[in-house]
Amino acid sequence: MGSLSIWHVIIAVVVLALLFGGRGRISGIMGDTAKGIRAFRDGLKGEEETPQSADAKPLPKESEKDKARS
Repeated sequence: MGSLSIWHVIIAVVVLALLFGGRGRISGIMGDTAKGIRAFRDGLKGEEETPQSADAKPLPKESEKDKARS
């Protein structure tokens, strides 16, 4: 029960080859993750600016008919 079979070893080798194989695969994955986080933060900053610009618009003036009704 405590020993590794050939299938365990093969799976471990395949996982290690995927993680460490090629040119800096882990650093590439981390770089992509950082770009995604940066894009997410930029997206949040863009959403905060939109409501502020909507508040800056002047309200429409009341017409004389609306003033007479109040």
